[in-house]
Amino acid sequence: QVQLVESGGGLVQAGGSLRLSCAASGRTFSLYAMGWFRQAPGKEREFVAAITWSAGSTDVNDPVKGRFTISREYAKNTVYLQMNSLKPEDTAVYYCAATNVFGSAIWLARPYAYWGQGTQVTVSS
Repeated sequence: QVQLVESGGGLVQAGGSLRLSCAASGRTFSLYAMGWFRQAPGKEREFVAAITWSAGSTDVNDPVKGRFTISREYAKNTVYLQMNSLKPEDTAVYYCAATNVFGSAIWLARPYAYWGQGTQVTVSS
Protein backbone atom coordinates (compact mmCIF):
# COMPACT_ATOMS: atom_id res chain seq x y z
CA GLN A 1 0.00 0.00 0.00
CA VAL A 2 1.02 3.55 -0.71
CA GLN A 3 -0.42 6.55 1.08
CA LEU A 4 -0.46 9.99 -0.54
CA VAL A 5 -0.88 13.35 1.16
CA GLU A 6 -1.24 16.51 -0.92
CA SER A 7 -0.67 20.09 0.13
CA GLY A 8 -0.24 23.53 -1.39
CA GLY A 9 -3.61 24.35 -2.89
CA GLY A 10 -5.34 27.67 -2.36
CA LEU A 11 -6.72 30.83 -3.92
CA VAL A 12 -4.58 32.83 -6.32
CA GLN A 13 -5.17 35.57 -8.87
CA ALA A 14 -4.83 34.92 -12.56
CA GLY A 15 -1.19 35.05 -13.59
CA GLY A 16 -0.03 33.89 -10.19
CA SER A 17 1.75 30.74 -9.12
CA LEU A 18 1.23 27.84 -6.74
CA ARG A 19 3.24 24.74 -5.93
CA LEU A 20 1.49 21.53 -5.00
CA SER A 21 3.26 18.81 -3.07
CA CYS A 22 2.42 15.15 -2.70
CA ALA A 23 4.23 13.07 -0.10
CA ALA A 24 4.17 9.31 -0.51
CA SER A 25 4.61 6.79 2.29
CA GLY A 26 4.36 3.05 2.66
CA ARG A 27 5.64 0.78 -0.13
CA THR A 28 7.32 3.60 -2.03
CA PHE A 29 10.12 1.31 -3.25
CA SER A 30 7.60 -0.24 -5.64
CA LEU A 31 6.54 3.01 -7.31
CA TYR A 32 6.67 3.23 -11.08
CA ALA A 33 5.14 6.67 -11.56
CA MET A 34 3.26 9.46 -9.86
CA GLY A 35 0.92 11.88 -11.50
CA TRP A 36 -1.41 14.80 -11.06
CA PHE A 37 -4.98 14.88 -12.26
CA ARG A 38 -7.63 17.56 -11.83
CA GLN A 39 -11.38 17.74 -11.83
CA ALA A 40 -13.42 20.88 -12.25
CA PRO A 41 -17.12 21.04 -11.28
CA GLY A 42 -19.26 19.29 -13.85
CA LYS A 43 -16.25 18.01 -15.80
CA GLU A 44 -14.45 14.70 -16.04
CA ARG A 45 -11.16 14.08 -14.32
CA GLU A 46 -8.32 15.33 -16.53
CA PHE A 47 -4.67 14.32 -16.73
CA VAL A 48 -2.28 17.14 -15.84
CA ALA A 49 1.23 15.71 -15.60
CA ALA A 50 3.12 12.61 -14.53
CA ILE A 51 6.67 11.51 -13.79
CA THR A 52 8.28 8.08 -13.66
CA TRP A 53 9.82 7.53 -10.28
CA SER A 54 13.21 6.06 -11.17
CA ALA A 55 14.00 7.64 -14.51
CA GLY A 56 12.28 10.95 -13.93
CA SER A 57 10.68 10.95 -17.36
CA THR A 58 7.78 13.38 -17.56
CA ASP A 59 4.58 13.77 -19.49
CA VAL A 60 2.59 17.01 -19.41
CA ASN A 61 -0.82 17.59 -20.92
CA ASP A 62 -1.06 20.22 -23.65
CA PRO A 63 -3.38 22.68 -21.82
CA VAL A 64 -0.72 23.23 -19.15
CA LYS A 65 2.46 22.63 -21.12
CA GLY A 66 4.90 25.49 -20.71
CA ARG A 67 3.14 26.67 -17.52
CA PHE A 68 3.21 23.63 -15.22
CA THR A 69 6.26 21.60 -14.28
CA ILE A 70 6.31 18.26 -12.49
CA SER A 71 9.32 17.14 -10.51
CA ARG A 72 10.21 14.70 -7.76
CA GLU A 73 12.45 14.72 -4.75
CA TYR A 74 13.55 11.13 -4.47
CA ALA A 75 14.93 11.31 -0.93
CA LYS A 76 11.67 12.75 0.41
CA ASN A 77 9.34 10.52 -1.64
CA THR A 78 7.64 13.70 -2.78
CA VAL A 79 6.40 14.90 -6.14
CA TYR A 80 5.76 18.56 -6.91
CA LEU A 81 3.60 20.40 -9.40
CA GLN A 82 4.83 23.94 -10.00
CA MET A 83 2.02 25.92 -11.56
CA ASN A 84 2.83 29.28 -13.14
CA SER A 85 0.78 31.74 -15.18
CA LEU A 86 -2.39 30.32 -13.70
CA LYS A 87 -5.67 30.90 -15.48
CA PRO A 88 -9.26 30.77 -14.18
CA GLU A 89 -9.78 27.60 -16.22
CA ASP A 90 -7.14 25.91 -14.06
CA THR A 91 -9.58 26.02 -11.16
CA ALA A 92 -10.22 22.47 -10.00
CA VAL A 93 -9.55 19.92 -7.32
CA TYR A 94 -6.09 18.53 -7.97
CA TYR A 95 -5.39 14.90 -7.12
CA CYS A 96 -2.08 13.16 -6.71
CA ALA A 97 -1.90 9.55 -7.84
CA ALA A 98 0.63 6.73 -7.82
CA THR A 99 1.06 3.47 -9.68
CA ASN A 100 3.45 0.57 -9.19
CA VAL A 101 2.68 -1.08 -12.51
CA PHE A 102 5.80 -0.92 -14.68
CA GLY A 103 5.22 0.47 -18.16
CA SER A 104 1.82 1.97 -17.35
CA ALA A 105 0.32 4.57 -19.64
CA ILE A 106 0.95 7.33 -17.14
CA TRP A 107 -1.35 9.81 -18.87
CA LEU A 108 -4.38 7.64 -18.08
CA ALA A 109 -6.13 7.48 -14.72
CA ARG A 110 -6.80 3.75 -14.82
CA PRO A 111 -3.31 2.49 -13.98
CA TYR A 112 -3.16 4.52 -10.77
CA ALA A 113 -4.18 2.43 -7.79
CA TYR A 114 -3.41 5.02 -5.14
CA TRP A 115 -4.95 8.47 -4.86
CA GLY A 116 -4.67 11.41 -2.53
CA GLN A 117 -7.60 13.22 -0.99
CA GLY A 118 -7.38 16.16 -3.38
CA THR A 119 -6.51 19.81 -2.89
CA GLN A 120 -8.54 22.76 -4.16
CA VAL A 121 -6.95 25.26 -6.51
CA THR A 122 -9.00 28.36 -7.26
CA VAL A 123 -7.81 30.99 -9.73
CA SER A 124 -9.69 34.28 -9.70
CA SER A 125 -9.91 36.54 -12.73
